Amino acid sequence: MARSIEREIRVEATPEVVYEVVSSPEHLREWWPDEVDLKPVAGATGTVGFRQAEGTKVVPVTVVEAEPPHRFVFRWDYDDETATPENSLLVTFELVSVDGGTLLRFAETGWDEAAKSDAQLEDHTNGWNCFLPRLTPYAEGLANRP
Repeated sequence: MARSIEREIRVEATPEVVYEVVSSPEHLREWWPDEVDLKPVAGATGTVGFRQAEGTKVVPVTVVEAEPPHRFVFRWDYDDETATPENSLLVTFELVSVDGGTLLRFAETGWDEAAKSDAQLEDHTNGWNCFLPRLTPYAEGLANRP
């Protein structure tokens, strides 16, 4: 069985709002990384940064798909110049309109192909368990702004 991290989250905001929250640097910084240098267009490369006691950990990111307001997909956590299925993890945000809100389907896959350890999987699982719950109130707050 392939290792992955998967979540479904109900957000009381339109897919258009949620798409901006999961793809736009100014919104990403509000719920996930401390720093973002990324254009939300397919093929773009950039970085996300996480402040830690020993300094900011900078991680490369490559946008794979950018289909507003339905899908935003990127590869990250690779050491080589170019992200491939063999050296990186694939993060997918799929947004489905449901009763005036959005069902966000999140997945981080590629653990086996990229030969990532169980310790890394546990670290990312803990990270997403921390960060993903911050997305909903932030998106809903944006949706309710006048």
